[in-house]
Amino acid sequence: MPHITHPLIAEYLVGLRSPRDKVLREMERIATRRGFPIIGPDVGTLLYILTKISGAKRVLELGSGYGYSAYWFARALPPDGEVICTDTDSKNRDQAVSFFERAGLAHKLHYEVGDALAILDKLAGPFDIIFNDVDKEDYPRVVEQVAPKLRDGGLFITDNTLWSGLVANQRQDATTRAVVEFNRLVARHPLLVSLNLPLRDGLTVCLKTG
Repeated sequence: MPHITHPLIAEYLVGLRSPRDKVLREMERIATRRGFPIIGPDVGTLLYILTKISGAKRVLELGSGYGYSAYWFARALPPDGEVICTDTDSKNRDQAVSFFERAGLAHKLHYEVGDALAILDKLAGPFDIIFNDVDKEDYPRVVEQVAPKLRDGGLFITDNTLWSGLVANQRQDATTRAVVEFNRLVARHPLLVSLNLPLRDGLTVCLKTG
């Protein structure tokens, strides 16, 4: 993935990261070994902070993999909090459950296997936080489906919204165009106040205002 942040600044920031527990470090090693996309510790730390300061108790993830981002949410949730994960691969669910059990967080995890947007339609809101990391071609569809399921004052957070910097190119493939359209939709949505952060591959944080 190309650097959005200047490489020297990125290297400096790596040295300032807070220590991570054994389970998180193992999850990161697996991602490196498999070439599996995860949000990484910097975005993870921000998710932890946003969860804490928002007082969130109920989090929904659209696209969870083997639970790396969910793990950050779960650590920040109160004892009676819940993170609902979604993924099409049952092997990812099984691995996520194993990680959460080892960390003593299994009571906070509910994992649904299937299409994330179909699952979203069936789930009752409201949610305090909805985290979006589905296939990029589906990003524009997510916006209107999420808004009714998010509480007023809730957060809608989306990964990969700078898409390796390709959003700034004049020539764009279909995947990049979908990310660009998503960014346009949330920026103009009447119920959302959005900010795109140049963190890792771009992270958009939206506040539902009413």
